[in-house]
Amino acid sequence: MFDALRKFWRADKRPQTGDGTARGHDRHERPHNLFEAAAVYVAACAEDDQTRMDEATGWVSPEALSFGVNELACRAVIALARERDESPRDVARLLLGLPAA
Repeated sequence: MFDALRKFWRADKRPQTGDGTARGHDRHERPHNLFEAAAVYVAACAEDDQTRMDEATGWVSPEALSFGVNELACRAVIALARERDESPRDVARLLLGLPAA
């Protein structure tokens, strides 16, 4: 599970060519999947990067992006809850600034 999260955080980095420059979009580049789009979108939201948010929204349908963002949120809350030895409910409420239930 943590490998998947690690891949999400690396998904917003562009692939490098042999000369160290970012590779442009070409017909041989593989399409982005919904989890890559969700990872890039959420990271861009956290960094207030509208350009990257717009780019990620173009990779998949709005429904797929919504599903990916939801899945990322669930996995992140579970990972934080395990790390803190707390319930996912308590961690989610804390992240949203809600009072303890």
